[in-house]
Amino acid sequence: MATRPGDAGPSPPTQAEGMTTVHHRYATVNGRRLFYREAGPAAAPAVVLLHGFPTSSFMFRHLIPPLADRYRVIAPDHLGFGLSDAPAADEFDYTFDALAGLTEELLDQLGADRYALYVQDYGAPVGWRLALGNPDAVTAVITQSGNGYEAGFAEEFWKPVREYWRDQNPQTEAGVRQALTLEAIRWQYLHGVPDETLVSPDTWNHDFAQVSRPGNDLVQLALLADYAGNLPLYPKLHAWLRASGVPVLAVWGRGDEIFRPEGALAFAKDAPGAEIHLLDAGHFLLESHLDVAAAHIRGFLGRTLP
Repeated sequence: MATRPGDAGPSPPTQAEGMTTVHHRYATVNGRRLFYREAGPAAAPAVVLLHGFPTSSFMFRHLIPPLADRYRVIAPDHLGFGLSDAPAADEFDYTFDALAGLTEELLDQLGADRYALYVQDYGAPVGWRLALGNPDAVTAVITQSGNGYEAGFAEEFWKPVREYWRDQNPQTEAGVRQALTLEAIRWQYLHGVPDETLVSPDTWNHDFAQVSRPGNDLVQLALLADYAGNLPLYPKLHAWLRASGVPVLAVWGRGDEIFRPEGALAFAKDAPGAEIHLLDAGHFLLESHLDVAAAHIRGFLGRTLP
């Protein structure tokens, strides 16, 4: 395990973003239209990027080019997020099981039967379900605040969510609705970032516009309620990490107060060879530390994928 808090990392990749062709595509999966970004050689090893709340594949817009020279990169928008369909909460049962099922079907359609898995925030419970459902498909795991351990939960942030899990009533709903406000989303992007000028305001304004679409608040409330069902999966995830020996890279923001860096360090318990880098960043570190993160990711994939 390599644990280097604040590590500046190796030199950034030289790939020029303007030289990369990124395709913006749609696929119909089980009657739902899913948007995804795709780049890189079709025959190259696949890397699947799974985004978190409250964003979409938009969060990977700058990471895709540095990876696409060597890898086939696929970054979908979960149903209810970004440019994918967003059926009302009374028309679709929004659960992480359902999101994982749609993602699995999409990857089957695209012929991506083996892939490295990159998970962030909500992307983690989707990704863990993919891995547990088809362990042989996953060639490597990259986690960027993609939690898999109780140690990762920042109690102050999760307290109102846990209260909502225990009893869904108007008072607890008001507590979790705060996460859908512009100020809360802005906080997610800026908290823990030493130089806030590195983070574009486009990010939180983009995400706020998406979650503010009519009816999307109920979509988000459904997923917040369902998040409680992710915790019982953790022991199964840990057993899979131990049994498979799958390579693991954790690139985590040391200032993340949603999923704390203890969640990154915990992967070493079940994946002893895990590479762990704690950067001087926050929850969305690709916005402030893209070059450092991309260099770690490229190095890791270069050492682990054929």
